[in-house]
Amino acid sequence: MDAAIEQSNAPSAPVWAEELLGWFQTEQRPFPWRRRPQTPFRTWVSEVMLQQTRAETAATYFERFLACFPDVSALAAASQEEVLRVWEGLGYYARARNLHAAARLVVERYGGRLPRTECELRKLPGLGPYTAAAVASLAFGEPVPAMDGNVLRVMARFLALDHSVREAGVREYIRSVLAPVLRNVTPGPFNEALMELGALVCTPRGPRCGDCPLRTACRAHAEGRAAELPVRPPRRRIPHYAVAVGIVWKEGKVLIGRRRTDRMLGGLWEFPGGKVEPGESPVEAVVREIREETGIEVAVVDRLCTVKHAYTHFRVTLTAFECRWEAGQAVANSADCVRWVNPDDLADYPFPVANRRIIHALALRGGRQADGAGTCQNSSMGAW
Repeated sequence: MDAAIEQSNAPSAPVWAEELLGWFQTEQRPFPWRRRPQTPFRTWVSEVMLQQTRAETAATYFERFLACFPDVSALAAASQEEVLRVWEGLGYYARARNLHAAARLVVERYGGRLPRTECELRKLPGLGPYTAAAVASLAFGEPVPAMDGNVLRVMARFLALDHSVREAGVREYIRSVLAPVLRNVTPGPFNEALMELGALVCTPRGPRCGDCPLRTACRAHAEGRAAELPVRPPRRRIPHYAVAVGIVWKEGKVLIGRRRTDRMLGGLWEFPGGKVEPGESPVEAVVREIREETGIEVAVVDRLCTVKHAYTHFRVTLTAFECRWEAGQAVANSADCVRWVNPDDLADYPFPVANRRIIHALALRGGRQADGAGTCQNSSMGAW
């Protein structure tokens, strides 16, 4: 943080804060977590769901999740697999695992009552600086800034900061501007109003300054620089991976494995397989990966489907092959456990989205192994 930023003064807080709160009163979106009863548990669940997820998407899962787990005791009493199954499709599954672990801790250590302060909330699994501050301010009225991406963008423009909001010094400066404001307003609605402004008006591209309640106090608007800010670091290239997985059949059942909890998508089930190595065909890859992961030998019978899926930091093209078990006892070499299951029971297990699409393709085929007793050779599957 340079001297130019440190010497700048924020506009008068009470004036623009009142204008923002008035705008929020009439323009806020009617999400289910904003309806009564607004309990600390509902606030907590909504804030966890909103991490790296669009509010419209989170809203479709929120009420279903609350119907299954209406309070912290019900969530704590559930198994991790039950929680992951209800969460399935929302992504970033570490959120669900941490939410479940935190619920058990709240029951065991806090008598089923969520801690009321940002400091105490941060002791729970999955509650980082933003989520702890959001829950503390929205649920308990603690005057602490809740700074998500929307808030940082709004304030970077409001203060016309010529520095990336990823810099720790910039974040601390924004916090120092917001902290005294929060002591003179109702903290929860104010934090929520800033987030809503960033989502609806002060958007990443094409900010609608004419509709903004803060435009008369916004420095970037006064300087005609709103579209240029905040400063954006260079984009990183997103890697792409080819992955091959197998639906391995044995006596009418298929093999699935549960991912270890310390890995991405931990706790979810999947079909065995992995990355296609350079110079390797997908058919060769799926046979090798299944051997390495489970210790069994398979023969590839047919290609079932190809699924493209994007994660935050990489993309995959996943080709699924129906395979026939040939030899060996399935073991969990790289998974938490493996299991032979009836294809009709796959709906009872939590799977990542890409694997769920494979299950859908399997159901369209009738949930049975593809016809043909032969093994597919590389020559006939060269495009795969």
